Amino acid sequence: MVQADLTVRSHRKTLIGVVESRSGDKSIKVVFCYKKPHPRFKKEIKRKTVLHVHDPKNECAIGDKVEIMSTRPLSHLKRWRVVSILAKADQDIK
Repeated sequence: MVQADLTVRSHRKTLIGVVESRSGDKSIKVVFCYKKPHPRFKKEIKRKTVLHVHDPKNECAIGDKVEIMSTRPLSHLKRWRVVSILAKADQDIK
């Protein structure tokens, strides 16, 4: 039964983004950047989506590259959770 739950959970949407801010306890904001062509002129325009993410262990710092996964609603805005930290940010920057 446990194996069935893990296979269902692996089909959820995952994204890779950068931590923009630590908004509260166990909460972070992650920026997902992408490029989209202009509808008329076809030049690529930079776009970004800011996602409110649940960080249960308070491990993430500003500038970290993280993998996030969609989940059930955890609060008013949080619909994502941290799966793993892919790269830590430089600690010298303040």
